[in-house]
Amino acid sequence: MMHNHHNSSDSPPSRRWRGGRRFFPFAIFFFSFILLFIGGTAAVLYLIFSEYSGVRNIWLLVCGAPFAVVVLALITVVTLYARFGRPLKHIFDAIDSVAEGDLSVRVPEDNSPQFHELIKRFNKMIVELERAEQQRRNLTADIAHELRTPLHIIQGNLEGIIDGIYQPSPEHINNTLDETKLLARLVNDLQTLSLAEAGQLPLHPTRFLLADLMHDLTTSFSSQAASLGIDLQTKITNPDKELTADYDRLNQVLSNLMSNAIRHTPQAGTISLETESSNGGVRITVRDTGTGIPAEDIPFIFDRFWRGDKSRAERVNSGLGLAIAKQLILAHHGTIEAQSEIGKGTTFIIELPK
Repeated sequence: MMHNHHNSSDSPPSRRWRGGRRFFPFAIFFFSFILLFIGGTAAVLYLIFSEYSGVRNIWLLVCGAPFAVVVLALITVVTLYARFGRPLKHIFDAIDSVAEGDLSVRVPEDNSPQFHELIKRFNKMIVELERAEQQRRNLTADIAHELRTPLHIIQGNLEGIIDGIYQPSPEHINNTLDETKLLARLVNDLQTLSLAEAGQLPLHPTRFLLADLMHDLTTSFSSQAASLGIDLQTKITNPDKELTADYDRLNQVLSNLMSNAIRHTPQAGTISLETESSNGGVRITVRDTGTGIPAEDIPFIFDRFWRGDKSRAERVNSGLGLAIAKQLILAHHGTIEAQSEIGKGTTFIIELPK
């Protein structure tokens, strides 16, 4: 409906510019008329004065001057239009197209030094808008995909029990309950992510020892790592290092990274959790010797619903963990990046300012 609305009526800038285009032929006629008028007047004056004076060349110069001025003015107008009018026309046409929902339009780049940088940045802006729109569409499709599976399982189990196909056994009830928990976790993750991206996620910073956070993490994951035959190591360069941040949110970020590391590290592998001072702040590194991430996937691992398992067969997590981790680190004015090599492992590096 939005598309039809834009097609049925022009926006005010569109009307103004199109009105200007309709005025352009009239402007040419007007200047042509003025040119003929001045040229004719100059010719008449030339004939009159040259008839009664012997200074024919002087009056040729005087009477021809208006004609020369008009010709020079027209040359100037054409030159200015070529250098300024045409690029502006392309930009305004592109703005009209974007306003009508066409994000595939691009402004032709010319050699005009006055507009080259403007056109370049304008096209870059449209590319980013197009990418954001595509991400929005992908997000809608991904959310529908993620919700569809648990809803179908819940619906199938309940219908099977109602129709007498399944007995209301603890197994079927627990399976249905697990799917509702998955749905609740997905909704909570989406809410956290949307609030973080909008800058509205409340943080509760406190002063704490970084070593305490590392200790809590190793305590939480040591038994799971040991049961899988994974060596969990911790290296704290400065045990007395204090940090002012939201303890629970940082714990959430690092727990997600640790969970991913354990899930993708084979038996007899190693996971190390390291901290060190960096530019007055702190650097936290989570390194594993797991399967690694392909180089072509590295730029997208912090996108919503990205998974290394392209088939989406794994349904333990919502696929939003790394996207949430990045937004939480950004909310702390920090940075997070990943380095990985297939078969050798993955390293996540978090930098938090002072």
